[in-house]
Amino acid sequence: MNQAEKEAYLREYSILKNEGKPFFPYAVAKDAVMALIVMLVIIFLALLFGAELGPKANPTTTTYVPRPDWYFFFLFEVLRVMRKVPDFTPMATIGVPTICMILLFLLPFYDRSPERRIERRPIALATALFAIGAMAYLTFSGANTGSPNTVDLKPPSNFTAQQKATFTKGELVVGQSGCLACHQIGDNGNNGPGPVLTTIASKVPPQQIASTLLNPTPPMPSFKGLRQQYPQKFQTLVAFLSMLH
Repeated sequence: MNQAEKEAYLREYSILKNEGKPFFPYAVAKDAVMALIVMLVIIFLALLFGAELGPKANPTTTTYVPRPDWYFFFLFEVLRVMRKVPDFTPMATIGVPTICMILLFLLPFYDRSPERRIERRPIALATALFAIGAMAYLTFSGANTGSPNTVDLKPPSNFTAQQKATFTKGELVVGQSGCLACHQIGDNGNNGPGPVLTTIASKVPPQQIASTLLNPTPPMPSFKGLRQQYPQKFQTLVAFLSMLH
């Protein structure tokens, strides 16, 4: 801030101080009205949409893939995108939030401009709009990644009754096995770090699917334990994936 800007700022401050209104009750009343509006909006949304209820909690499961509340979807999406490169995972979980908090904390120190009118602060305005837009886009993307615990596909109409039964059982096995944490099938699951499995059968034969499940490429876990403990579930999983054309 140069001397001319400082003098102009002090003159404006002196005028506002003499002609301004006290904090109480004027500023307090404005804050109270805004808080009331926000509270009413939250109550209205709660009554209109209600709380989302998931499946019954099972403390013994080891395959449940948790998802955050909607206001953390943007961070969840950042983690999902960066997880495709394992070395970037710490950056998504620790680095990005920490950097944002540091930038906000240091804002009064590096933003020394006395100007507060939005139209005269193009850089600050563009930065704020970019941040809001990025958060909105990431929140929308995170909300539309699909459930990581269920598969919602319709079996082809030309399937026999036995094939449809196997298809339905396979959907349950995939959801219980945690496959959708890294793979996408239809509209469900995550598009990464593993490949999309929606049409895997048209690219990989059943024998190779079974071999990949038993001897996968890291970080994918092996399904040898599933084959040993529940051989029928393993065969159902292979059969289901072999039906995805």
